[in-house]
Amino acid sequence: MNLSKEFIYGIPKAELHLHLEGTLEPDLKLELSIKNGINIGQSTIEEVKRSYQFNDLTSFLSVYYPAMNVLQTRDDFYNLAMAYLKKARQHNVLYAELFFDPQAHTIRGVAFEEIIAGYYKATQDAKALGIQSKLIMCFLRDMSEQSALEHYEMMLPYKDRILGIGLDSDERNNPPLKFEHVFNLAKKDGFYTTMHCDIDQFDSIEHIRDALQVIGVDRIDHGTNIVEDSTLVEYIINNKIGLTCCPVSNGFVTSDMKGKEIKDLLRKGAKVTVNSDDPAYFQSYVSDDIFTLASNYELTMDEVILLAKNSFDIAWISDEEKQKYMNQVDTFVENYKKY
Repeated sequence: MNLSKEFIYGIPKAELHLHLEGTLEPDLKLELSIKNGINIGQSTIEEVKRSYQFNDLTSFLSVYYPAMNVLQTRDDFYNLAMAYLKKARQHNVLYAELFFDPQAHTIRGVAFEEIIAGYYKATQDAKALGIQSKLIMCFLRDMSEQSALEHYEMMLPYKDRILGIGLDSDERNNPPLKFEHVFNLAKKDGFYTTMHCDIDQFDSIEHIRDALQVIGVDRIDHGTNIVEDSTLVEYIINNKIGLTCCPVSNGFVTSDMKGKEIKDLLRKGAKVTVNSDDPAYFQSYVSDDIFTLASNYELTMDEVILLAKNSFDIAWISDEEKQKYMNQVDTFVENYKKY
């Protein structure tokens, strides 16, 4: 049976590597800039679209962070998250774990309470759409661990609204061990943990090793450089530690989608998944990423099914919930094959 776009878009899936601030579509950015009186240097949607230009991680971040200035109130954060969740539901995302970066907003004078109130309300209202979602608070690795600790303390009154703790932003000279203390605190307090190990960075394999074997995170975001060390590949397979890969964004910030690595890891039994990362900037939502990967690297239907099941298998949900979602995948596949 041919692997169609309809199949990829329709198969139930989870999204586990999605930055809410990276879902700021040009039309919403322009709308919020006008509402909040923020001069963004663009006055039309086309001008905003043309500003989304970059060719590596550093140039991407130089566009990404200034765009957040338009986010000022809890309603802004709510509207941003709801816009993504409505879009994700169109891709048959049934469950999502959502990254957010409070430091990028508090340094602009936005209160932590405004951020968490808006984002959390969206996760609750999205249930009516048929999508469950949780929040993962990330630290910006190009800021100090002291800042991370301060924001960890800010979060604790709202800890019942936070599922896990992550680490993102510019990896250069900002290795995982810089944040070892705050991640140890998070683990002690019962939070799930994950860290970005971006592709083709300086000391990539050492960063992956430290994140896995020193800090002991539950997942790795990106992380395909792990293929450079077969013992680490074996480690994540044996310990069922997932990788949240983002092929389309990989292709924007480097010259390689890392599709071969994703496919090889999948076939070896690693719990790799496909996600959209910052879809407003890369103009690719999760089904688009899977379709692009499948088209360019000749994935089989069974491999796409496995990617979908992996996304639920490494989600931070109960075994009962995982099985419920996997049963939905099986039902979709069975019904699809009938026609």
